[in-house]
Amino acid sequence: MNPNLKFDFKVNKEDNTVNVNREFAANLELVWEAWTNPEILDQWWAPKPYQTRTKSMDFREGGMWLYEMFNTEGKDSQECHWCKNDFIKIENYSMFSGLDAFCDENGIVNPAMPRTQWTNEFNEHGEKTLVTITAKYESLADLEKIIAMGFKEGFTMAMENLDQYIEAQFKLRKQNKSNNRARVATYLNFAGNTEEAFNFYKSVFKTEFIGKGIERFEDVPASTENWPPVADNVKKMVLHVELPIVGGHILMGTDAPSEMGFTLTSGNNMHICLEPETREEADRLYSELSVGGNITMPMADMFFGAYFGEFTDKFGINWMINYQEK
Repeated sequence: MNPNLKFDFKVNKEDNTVNVNREFAANLELVWEAWTNPEILDQWWAPKPYQTRTKSMDFREGGMWLYEMFNTEGKDSQECHWCKNDFIKIENYSMFSGLDAFCDENGIVNPAMPRTQWTNEFNEHGEKTLVTITAKYESLADLEKIIAMGFKEGFTMAMENLDQYIEAQFKLRKQNKSNNRARVATYLNFAGNTEEAFNFYKSVFKTEFIGKGIERFEDVPASTENWPPVADNVKKMVLHVELPIVGGHILMGTDAPSEMGFTLTSGNNMHICLEPETREEADRLYSELSVGGNITMPMADMFFGAYFGEFTDKFGINWMINYQEK
């Protein structure tokens, strides 16, 4: 996490609560989506080496989110914990509360484990959004049990998962593009074989990689030293690579490792990435191309230094709009 962003974590044993203030360098719409869309929650909610997988989610008052957190490495790779959150109150783009519990795959609560009543409030301040989180427990014993289980460490790590992946990727993209001339790229995601694929494309098109060539997860810039460590089996994977092919077109690629919560399926592993010359043109392209489609990330000034948005158009084609000042 960016050390300039607010992160307060306090335990109050008088009223059996954990109180957290966590700031994000993104607008309210984007942060709200990250907390309420199960496809995005699956990418960041569980601390490493666990990963979240949603079974069902009905985001409404009286609805429920049922999910599992499973261990992705080592001899305990099949170990998993089922959890559910019963939604109590929802005020769109403002707050939501719910009662969380450990359970089985059918949502039957485990009475031996503490239940957490979450209240999450969202407030936008300029280009940042502050999430105020209150986790309340029935008794002091329940609170102390959750703290002893590593609540603070796990919660901190979970919220940093998606930040780590995206920020590193776009820092390296910024290094490779030193001006703001318009260009079009195709962005490809692979499940661990980006290097093999791009060496093949390089041999076919007889071109060279742009900038520093193949950048790996272990090449995270020094300015990100406060990030959680990258798993050893991920370090050698490709974080970012760019290859010109024909007519000035650029192929960009990255590995999307399952260890970081990403699940690739045919259709979500390729985007057309447009990089217009102006912010106004970025807004126009986003507004017109996304009509009738599915918004996955509204246009916003991102903490990785770009004005960025993402959507699937009404024909099922995935797009990224990325404007970056020189």
